[in-house]
Amino acid sequence: MTRTAYDTVAESYADLVRDELEGRHLEHALLATFADRVSTGGVLEVGCGTGRITDQLHRLGLDVAGMDLSPNMIEVAQREHPHLRFDVGSMEALDAGDSSLAGIVAWYSIIHTPPHQLSKIFAELHRVLMPEGLLLLAFQAGNERVRLEQAYGHSVSYDAYRLDPDMVAGMLVEANFEVDVRVHRAPMGYESTPQAFLLARKQTS
Repeated sequence: MTRTAYDTVAESYADLVRDELEGRHLEHALLATFADRVSTGGVLEVGCGTGRITDQLHRLGLDVAGMDLSPNMIEVAQREHPHLRFDVGSMEALDAGDSSLAGIVAWYSIIHTPPHQLSKIFAELHRVLMPEGLLLLAFQAGNERVRLEQAYGHSVSYDAYRLDPDMVAGMLVEANFEVDVRVHRAPMGYESTPQAFLLARKQTS
């Protein structure tokens, strides 16, 4: 359902979010902090959509690629950012070797995963990160499932989850991450929920 929905909205989504980071000083600071702290090596944005965050990470000097479940999103990303690499893939089974990545960004890409399945996702992210590798998460804060039937001007049918930051942080610890930074902010603009950001490091013992 999620792949079909994002295939449907890909072009409209690209138009609506292209300049969304403008004026978002907190988000810029978090991405810059991630870029400053990540070790030398490859970085992957999982659930990259049309590639706007991937491109921002590239502008910050990172060797970054993007991956998304939706082929149409990847097609738009490749068209809009031809200087970067994008591939179709799933967070549940990443096409990357053990301990092969210096950093991962999941920018609003865990919001369609039921909470009870997040532990599997975090275990997979842990697998591909180098020791002390960094993970940056962004998601809507809350504690509910929302059924979406309209999005970006299209009829769709898929679920989104508002996630409790304490719960997500606890699941990261269980997956052998150490959470270094936690940020929680009030809604801005069109947003209806608070937003949460977590920066975590892979632990090796």
